[in-house]
Amino acid sequence: MGDVEVTTSKVSRPVLTAMVIGSMVGAGVFSLPARFGTATGVAGALIAWTIAGTGMLMLAFCFQALAVRKPELDSGVFIYAKAGFGDYVGFNSAVGFWASTMAGNAFYWVFITATIGAFFPEFGDGDTILAVAISSAGVWVFHVLIARGVRDAAVINRLVTIFKIIPILVFIVVLGLSFDAGTFSDNFFAYDDLGTMTEQVKSTMLVTTFVFIGIEGASVYSRYAQRREHVGQATVVGFLSVLAIFSLVTLVSYGAFPQSQIAGTRQPSMVGLFEETVGPWGEWFISAGVIVSVLGAYLAWTLMAAEVAFVPARSNDMPRFLGRENASGTPIAALIATTIGVQALLALTLFVDDSLNFMLDLTTSLALVPYLLAAAYALKLTLSGETYEEDSSERVKHGVFAGVATAYAIFLFVAAGLEFLLLSCLLYAPAVLLYVIARFERRLRIFTVSEGALCAIIFMGAVVALFALVTGWITL
Repeated sequence: MGDVEVTTSKVSRPVLTAMVIGSMVGAGVFSLPARFGTATGVAGALIAWTIAGTGMLMLAFCFQALAVRKPELDSGVFIYAKAGFGDYVGFNSAVGFWASTMAGNAFYWVFITATIGAFFPEFGDGDTILAVAISSAGVWVFHVLIARGVRDAAVINRLVTIFKIIPILVFIVVLGLSFDAGTFSDNFFAYDDLGTMTEQVKSTMLVTTFVFIGIEGASVYSRYAQRREHVGQATVVGFLSVLAIFSLVTLVSYGAFPQSQIAGTRQPSMVGLFEETVGPWGEWFISAGVIVSVLGAYLAWTLMAAEVAFVPARSNDMPRFLGRENASGTPIAALIATTIGVQALLALTLFVDDSLNFMLDLTTSLALVPYLLAAAYALKLTLSGETYEEDSSERVKHGVFAGVATAYAIFLFVAAGLEFLLLSCLLYAPAVLLYVIARFERRLRIFTVSEGALCAIIFMGAVVALFALVTGWITL
């Protein structure tokens, strides 16, 4: 989960590639070693990155193809679900993506305070009362700044990207120089208490997806390209560069430390492993990079979260009040709703056993619905032949991309498990009120028969989730 860069001029292929990289490299990479260490060994990591790399690249190609073939659908990821499967499905896609950005922003603050917790134990793992209080203050400070018209300028984003990339590259080089073949070999297979290889790989899927959130930026940036063919090239080169960075962070860790030590390192785990390698200055070095990059990313993603609610309100899919702007041109109502949502999620961290990983998994789980529906829409276009009437040469290729991306998204739902699917129903069920308000405002029929059935299923899922929470079947 990375930054979102704002620009207005046409850019060259190298700059476009850098923008694609910047959109994906975010806070999640700093937590990769321990997340993998608790889940699998070297073999499982290699399989996991191969699956994630293939699936997410296919998804990127879907976004790219949709941007070219459906240029009029420029209202965000949710619009693909609406175009392909109806208004209510599109609304749920928007709600899911909006909630995902809010959970991601809550994750950022937990991540920052967990990093500070290495120096000041009162912050714990980002889930103490002090940590939540400081995070809440930060949330509202950023809210005021954005409400007054502060924007995420491209130059700021580039500086943040530098502060973010340099510590990661230094980590890879330093731990790479500490590589021990025997340690790497000992870490190659991990079967003791981690289950079968399939179970190990499944348990890494949410974190691998989390770190790639922002991949839709590849298609968003297509309109900035000097030449259309640069988009595909920048997508491939940028994505493979990010995949190499992410996989190397995990693999060099396996070559420098025993798996048990990696798994037991407090988050963000890159900090502890680097300190163990180079001494106390390493803790400060990586921690500074974490805090600077996360604060920059938080500004960008707060703007994006507000836009995710603002744009559907302007296209009649959310209540009109969410489409209000203030004198500074900020979508103020959507920003207030977003800030309150982040605040509520931060309060929830006081009652969650592992708040950092919980927010990471929740962010990813909520993003799966929009991603699945976008891939399914791309597949629907190739199967129906729509937009391919005069250009059938790419239909088969795009069909393969969309088919693999759709299968990958379904696999992610399976990997996430029933727990997060049911918990998401607790969000989608009450959110239907926003949909009903929007339909009443436009004097539109609320549900078709199939949409009513879908709504009933969501409410049943919410009831089951509540029962599971009360009885302890699902624990936070």
